[in-house]
This record gives sequence, structure tokens and C-alpha cells, in this order.
Amino acid sequence: MLRGISLTVEQGEYVALVGPSGAGKSTLLHILGALDMPDSGDVYYYLDGENQSMRLSTLNESGRLWIRSYGIGFVFQFHHLLPEFSALENVMLPLLLRGESRSRARENAQRMLDAVGLSHRFDHQPMELSGGEQQRVAIARALVILPRILLADEPTGNLDSVNTAQVLDLIASLRRQYSLTVVVATHSSDVAQRANRIVMLRDGRIASG
Repeated sequence: MLRGISLTVEQGEYVALVGPSGAGKSTLLHILGALDMPDSGDVYYYLDGENQSMRLSTLNESGRLWIRSYGIGFVFQFHHLLPEFSALENVMLPLLLRGESRSRARENAQRMLDAVGLSHRFDHQPMELSGGEQQRVAIARALVILPRILLADEPTGNLDSVNTAQVLDLIASLRRQYSLTVVVATHSSDVAQRANRIVMLRDGRIASG
């Protein structure tokens, strides 16, 4: 449960949310990503790079879906890839769901898989990929919509040290390439140290940062 949190994340910033289990990191990410609604308070989005904001409390489900389809990309600890789909089809899916043509979705998905170093894995299903490759597909799926914000919840929690470093390097590179704002919830000091700012949560409150 969150308790009176006030947090501002600037455009292009890389923020790590750290704290013990139950501190509220995932809850905060879900509210920032319009997956959950706060009991009180509000979230203001500046997704167009201008001063005009969107308020979460004023959005209906269609408005929240628009934010999740165009403004915000998500990466989770578990990649949640569809096992019956190829890597390419998994990355195409967010574009198809928002109504883009199959040819355009395929072209953009191929470009994003190439950006994460998986151009040789287009036709492989998740079970044929390593854990690090699966997470890179998940990152490509999150970024194929060209969001302004990337939210990541323990994105390296299931990876070994080598794959963790590769995924963190990839997020840093893509952040620079696409001018992303990144907010990561993590227990890992390695992940947190990559951020511009560390925000410590404890008992649903911001303790520092």
C-alpha cells in the first residue's frame, strides 16, 4: 500500500525504485502505467513533450488503454511471451492490437528485434530462446510502440550476471537512442547503480530520493 507518495520524473530521466519486498515498488509502477488506479491523488502525464498534461483520474478505460498502447512500454520480471507465437509475432502483437496493418507491424517489429540484436531469431518460439533472449524480445515488444516512458519491474530478476549486464546495457543504449524516460523497480544494486536517481521506498512511503 502506498502512503501519500509525491514523485516527479523528468523527461529522459532514469529512475530506480528500490526497497524491501512489500515497500510498494510494483504498486507504484502499476499506477504510473495506468494498470491500477490510486485510491486518492492523481498521476499527470506529459507524453507529447509539451506542457499540456493528461490526468489519470480523468481518463476512462479507452484513455488508459491509449496511454498503454502509445505512451508507455512495460517490461516485467517474467517476460510473458506467448509460447505459440514466434519472437517476431510476439513483438508485432501490440501494433496489431492497436489496429496497424500486418505489413507495417511486421516491418516495425523486425526493426526493433534488430535493435535488440535478435534479427537472427525472428522465427524462433520462446522455448527455443535463452532467458536473456526472451527478455530482449520482451524489451523489443515494449518499445515497438515507440513509447515515451519505459516501466520495468525487476527486469533482470530471472537472469544470471552475464545476461543481466547485457540487458542493462541494452536498456541504456535504447534509452539514448529513443530518448526514453525509464523507471525501474529493483532489488538489485547493479540495476540501481545504472540509474540517474535512486528512490528508496519503505512501508509505502518515499524514504529518500
